[in-house]
Amino acid sequence: MRTLPTFLTLTAVAALALTGCSASPDPGATPSATTAAIECTDAGATSDSVAVSGDAGVEPTVTFPSPLTAEQTERTVVTPGDGDAVEEGDAVAIAYTAYNATTGAKLTAGGFGDDAGLTVNVVNNQSVIPGILKGVACSNVGDRVAVVFPPADGFGEAGNTDLGVAGTDQVLFVIDIKEKLPTRATGEDQEPTDGFPTVKLAKDGAPTVTMPKGDPPADLGVEVLKKGDGATVTDTSTVTVQYTGAIWDSGKVFDQSWGSGPTTFPVSGLITGFSQGLVGQTVGSQVVIVIPPGELGYEGGNKTAGISATDTLVFVVDIVAAA
Repeated sequence: MRTLPTFLTLTAVAALALTGCSASPDPGATPSATTAAIECTDAGATSDSVAVSGDAGVEPTVTFPSPLTAEQTERTVVTPGDGDAVEEGDAVAIAYTAYNATTGAKLTAGGFGDDAGLTVNVVNNQSVIPGILKGVACSNVGDRVAVVFPPADGFGEAGNTDLGVAGTDQVLFVIDIKEKLPTRATGEDQEPTDGFPTVKLAKDGAPTVTMPKGDPPADLGVEVLKKGDGATVTDTSTVTVQYTGAIWDSGKVFDQSWGSGPTTFPVSGLITGFSQGLVGQTVGSQVVIVIPPGELGYEGGNKTAGISATDTLVFVVDIVAAA
């Protein structure tokens, strides 16, 4: 399980401790946004040749002459939106439909209707493939864009065998910019609960967690620090969150999304204690989830994340969206 759909990722940079992906990079390395600006991507004859029809919110009908060949990524605004400009640092919800631009075959689609789609964080060094990031950057909310990109901005020379994309194939995405998402909890402050870790927030909302003295609780604990008024999370929801995960005994942060932006995943794909802590909470809330060792977290620990079999885990989670 990865924080983004597998076909959209180069590597998974977050949620190792939530899903147990042993193949992910070092969870101790905190992702951080680069200071290099994201440049806007121009239209070209290739992206202009893509014909798109259909209403916003519904998967479009897409036709194009194959093979499409772009020497570099091209982006055409098919239908302009009238919403806010997407700026660097924003988290944006998108719907998408994707094609192998060389063979003409449809690859996948998501985000239309009630589907949660994908959250793209508009900062460099993301796990999302660069062609998608270039399609989203410099857009407006409500835009529908067609972006065609060569392997260098897609799956590279290795291609993607699961999708049937060869290392020389170009890729086409038609993307709807649905909305900007908050990057932190916006709910009403609640009184802290005795016995829980103390949470102090930076200006951007990133938490610093201080553990209380004494032994951790033996059972799952959930504290609401901010109460949102949005949709209620269910066990079938797909959520977009900011989170920090730390170990009770040492206070060491082993995984977090802060610095790279909110991350999206299905509640059903997470470790049991994290899922139980989210279900019943509302969008806009910030919750602290304390997970004892064992079946609610990791039986036997998680060596890759630096979690032992006896470690109690503490997560501070800002719920920014759910579908």
